[in-house]
Amino acid sequence: MMIKKGQTFFLLILFSVQLFSQELNVNVNVISPRVQSTDKHVYDNMRDGINEFLRTTVWTEDEFQANERIECSFHITISDRISTDRFKGKLQVSSVRPIFNTSINSPLFNFQDDNFVFDYVEYEKIEFVEGSFTSNLAAVLSFYIYYILGLDYDSYSRLGGSEYFKKAQSIVNIAQGKDYPGWDNFTTKKNNRFWLIDQTLDNIHKPLREINYSYHRLGLDIMYVEKETGRNVILEALEKLKKIYRDEPSSFLLSVYLSTKRSEIINIFTGATTAEKETMIDLAKEIDAAKSSDYSEKLK
Repeated sequence: MMIKKGQTFFLLILFSVQLFSQELNVNVNVISPRVQSTDKHVYDNMRDGINEFLRTTVWTEDEFQANERIECSFHITISDRISTDRFKGKLQVSSVRPIFNTSINSPLFNFQDDNFVFDYVEYEKIEFVEGSFTSNLAAVLSFYIYYILGLDYDSYSRLGGSEYFKKAQSIVNIAQGKDYPGWDNFTTKKNNRFWLIDQTLDNIHKPLREINYSYHRLGLDIMYVEKETGRNVILEALEKLKKIYRDEPSSFLLSVYLSTKRSEIINIFTGATTAEKETMIDLAKEIDAAKSSDYSEKLK
């Protein structure tokens, strides 16, 4: 079938729109400070390959405008080159969300994965096929993308990120037994990918997802016009963390949440009333005891 020049031009435009209508504004960094190697270019190519993978993969069925793309970063520190194509290191993942009608971003996720072992063949395209295990590198990156999407969607609608958390959990289920660390539930410490998504979706931690919505959409997003009302909503939301802590004092998910949000929470309450500050300090003494002095010192 013959395609006219005008039709060809239209198809090229359509393809261009689809290619760049992605969900992410992602920053990828790969460093290898302790690895002795003469072919350091492999890490530059690794960075570029990961960047291409994250930016060109279509992660949702929703359309994102350029200003709606989720800001996130993947910082990889290579500690060991186990073999030619196998690497070991740490992965720092973070994402933020804009606060309505401001130029300020609110941190949604900030986590360091210390169990990052993966294979990378230079110049080989990284691919993710939903429902299958193509490589541990693709699996880990995709897991965190879906987790970031889940948090972002949860912050705009109550439990709105369920679809993406379930996709992240599916990756965990498929990756178990593949002889890579970070996926298994037989660990002394509940601090890996398995426990991150398992706790996110269990009933004990369900209130944390609801808090994510109240804190951001009903609290931060209205503070530009109703500062006191927004702050009260945030305080009421944070008070619900008590139940999670009391049900599971060693909660891994709660510790991730607090380490991500602690500085922002303190900043929000620096301008609060004395009563609100005292309530926040008392709350921190219970749920964030190891860092409670940070609240006390800055909210005096």
